[in-house]
Amino acid sequence: MSAPAASTADFRSEVSRLFWLVTESRFWRFCVDLYPILVAASLPWSTTAVVVFFSLWFIALIPTIEPVKFWRSLSAPSSLAPIAFFALAVVGMLWADDPWNARLLALGPVAKLLVLPFLLYHFGRSTRGHWVFGAFLISCALLLVYSWIVFVAPEWHYKAAKEISAAGVPVRNAIDQNQEFVLCALCLASVAVAAFGKRQPAVAIASGVLAVAFLGNVFFVALARTSLVSIVPLALIFAAKHFERRTTLLVVAGVVVAAILVWVGSPYLRGRVLHVAIEYQEYQDENRPTSTGQRLEYWTQALGWIRDAPLLGHGTGSAKQLFDNAAAGKKGAWGQSIGNPHNQTLYVAIQWGLLGGIALYAMWFFHYRMFRAEGIVAWIGLAVVVQNVFSSLLNSHLIDFHEGWLYVLGVGVAGGIARAKNG
Repeated sequence: MSAPAASTADFRSEVSRLFWLVTESRFWRFCVDLYPILVAASLPWSTTAVVVFFSLWFIALIPTIEPVKFWRSLSAPSSLAPIAFFALAVVGMLWADDPWNARLLALGPVAKLLVLPFLLYHFGRSTRGHWVFGAFLISCALLLVYSWIVFVAPEWHYKAAKEISAAGVPVRNAIDQNQEFVLCALCLASVAVAAFGKRQPAVAIASGVLAVAFLGNVFFVALARTSLVSIVPLALIFAAKHFERRTTLLVVAGVVVAAILVWVGSPYLRGRVLHVAIEYQEYQDENRPTSTGQRLEYWTQALGWIRDAPLLGHGTGSAKQLFDNAAAGKKGAWGQSIGNPHNQTLYVAIQWGLLGGIALYAMWFFHYRMFRAEGIVAWIGLAVVVQNVFSSLLNSHLIDFHEGWLYVLGVGVAGGIARAKNG
């Protein structure tokens, strides 16, 4: 070998050795754990930060992947299901009538599901998964404080968000805030029950009080009515998971009494719920585009399109095109461009038909199955899945940015921990 060739080979060997030393260092490994923690902390506040931190996480993660263990992790149904769902969306571009840029744009919201297998793999080997949940809880607690402040003193609301946020909603919207606060309340309630069983009254009381503060904000400050669809089943499942049969009945009775007291004590809650009937009547009598009326109209249109292509749907990206065509020539809110029918199942069936529906529910089922064990982490994962399933009855939450990433992060981290625990 000539001297220059040998020198080049030595240089490459040295670079490879240094790269291996860096990526195997404790600092690098800590960074691989750190970025999901930063994602969890930023999720209640920022969309940009979530994308940035997840991108940095992939850069840090890839050199640490052990191919044999990673492929073994991918063979689990909980990892294969989101990959299969995304693959269907890719293939579905072939039979869509939309321009290719519209098809690719519709593929983007589904692509987040590809992060799930990597999270499941990484947190199956990491010991810092609990830090992710802690960061999310602390971040939501800060948002809770801010929410109460701007509800009592609206002049403290950050000016850039004042025009687009409702009272008591400092960031984004009430639906996103409710999703976060309900999950935190359920997690804290599980911690309180566990602490009470371990005779740790201080932890139990503190967790219980903070859980009540989260729920109080939902019911008295900023309630998204669609949240009620998931809160009720989550409360019942919580009681069944955490107590024996007799105690569960007592807890359910207590929940019913508490619900009655909240109903009586919150004119805001009563007004929000009872207004559904008014919205429906206005939609029926005057064709007014109320929130309730719009959902009914979108669902009716969606069912018609599904009947036209029941097996494979109209292809990736077709939902927006179909709704845009239906809105053409209409005035006011009826003429607005929307991308989905505010129902995850209908959204999927429009584009990928019965095959898409099977892929969607199979993924939910395999993710639910990971969290049948006991324990706080299993309960967190189960709560994330159940909340997404029920809230997706009135929204397309799996493809929405905030709720979609909340699902990916929650299931990915909790599922990874559950895998590690189960061996």
